[in-house]
Amino acid sequence: MFRHVRRLGCLGVLMVLGLLSLSVISMIDGADPGSTAPLGMISDIPGRMVQAYVRAAGAVPQMVPACKGMSWQLLAGIGKAESNHASGHQIDPAGLITPSIIGPVLNGSGAGGNTTAIPDSDGGKWDGNSQFDAAVGPMQFLPSTFAGYAARVRPEGGANPNHADDETLAAALYLCGDGRDLTDNAQLRKAVYSYNASNAYVDEVLRWAGQYAALGEQAPTGDVPDQVRTVIEAARSQTGVPYSWGGGSASGPTTGICCSGGGQDGRLVTGFDCSGLMIYAFSKVGVQLPRVASDQANVGQRIPASAGVSALQPGDMVFFGNSAQGIYHVGLYIGGGQMINAPKPGDSVKQAAVWNYDFAGGARVLK
Repeated sequence: MFRHVRRLGCLGVLMVLGLLSLSVISMIDGADPGSTAPLGMISDIPGRMVQAYVRAAGAVPQMVPACKGMSWQLLAGIGKAESNHASGHQIDPAGLITPSIIGPVLNGSGAGGNTTAIPDSDGGKWDGNSQFDAAVGPMQFLPSTFAGYAARVRPEGGANPNHADDETLAAALYLCGDGRDLTDNAQLRKAVYSYNASNAYVDEVLRWAGQYAALGEQAPTGDVPDQVRTVIEAARSQTGVPYSWGGGSASGPTTGICCSGGGQDGRLVTGFDCSGLMIYAFSKVGVQLPRVASDQANVGQRIPASAGVSALQPGDMVFFGNSAQGIYHVGLYIGGGQMINAPKPGDSVKQAAVWNYDFAGGARVLK
């Protein structure tokens, strides 16, 4: 390309002298951070790039509400065409890509198809050249174009085109524009054409996007132990069941209790909260978990947050928390940067990307 909250968490329900009491947790509604993606490694895409594509697509409804039809598969199509998903480079758990991906120097020599010199726009900060620009990162943005999205993709500063999350989110925002309807084929083609003015390029990107879409509902890949598969399938079987504050048991969905930080009366909803879903899923292999998410974090082998998402294995519980609230949410890791969880009141059990904030590590109950 040469132009180029937090959410309501899970109830911590404490059983004290036979009485139910609520942990004091302050929570705010937030947008879903990721849309559905296949489990495990997806064809030729590194797992960390899958996470980046899914997270970027999932951020669009909140960041560009008028944009319709953004998908991780479209972003993966761009990533395939531009860098083969950062092929030949390392991607650490945080998303940093090394060595940096830098395209041909755009000095008009014809390299990379460029015959028009593009003067330097970043002082060589990202492309290492203070005379001419070069496209940078896995989605191959010009430094000047990426700079136009830097504050949006990382408001705290420090946006980096060679960070998988920063670059893929910038690409999603670029394709969305002021609010394109990407479910309309004409607008979709126009968006991809704006990324690289070539009909052959558009055809290539959409062909790859279509192939990735066809993989979107795959089962877990690799040699998954029977117990792990049983737990994952138990959790997945509850997809679409409503979130209920305090709901869920080893027997299945139940009514909950009153009331969530946002005011949901769980007594009126039959379903699961996040820890209730874990109790149900793990009960299918004879594992009895505590009721509180923070206590569930102490079961089995603890996986520290410092180890990153890449240290998790399918069947691990994945936790979220911070110094002010402690552990406030739990999901079931299923591979490929994805989890099954009961996110918040008003939502339902679903598969989503592991959140890129407040990651607090995991716990491995099944070996």
